[in-house]
Amino acid sequence: MTKPAPIGVFISEEQIQTRVKELAGMINRDFQGQDVVVVGVLNGSFIFCADLVRHIQTPVNIEFVSLSSYEGTNSSGEVAFRMDVKQSLEGKNVIVVEDIVDTGLTISFLLKHMKLKNVKSLKLCSLLRKKARLKVDVPIDYLGFDIEDKFVIGYGLDFDGRYRELPYIGVYGE
Repeated sequence: MTKPAPIGVFISEEQIQTRVKELAGMINRDFQGQDVVVVGVLNGSFIFCADLVRHIQTPVNIEFVSLSSYEGTNSSGEVAFRMDVKQSLEGKNVIVVEDIVDTGLTISFLLKHMKLKNVKSLKLCSLLRKKARLKVDVPIDYLGFDIEDKFVIGYGLDFDGRYRELPYIGVYGE
């Protein structure tokens, strides 16, 4: 297997870590002294989710869901559940943690699904948002960065399963 060409830095590791701490600070203020359930959306958000919860100072339970809506670099428009949360979320404060809101279709589907679980509160935390590609306007309570319409990789984001391990975000193909 050949080693891939280096990917240039779009958002640096330092910028990401600074923003993750700021987002956790907002969550700490909003949920001071309350339990929260953080629901990470696999696979892309796992690194962001791990870094985020390390800075959340209120009691946290962690769950994961897995959905699929991508084929290569394009959203298929079809959302499929692969895995749902294991615990009951009824009456709980839930923060969904997503890597990127692109079209908004997947996260909109997931938020509707979470509301059906009779949660006490439901918030969305997304590392990235591409406003130019939004088909569904999804309110993001805690947003890391708005980015232009580029296919990004690194810090959990991938292209066909590769590049998730990069500590920064790069643009695929540039």
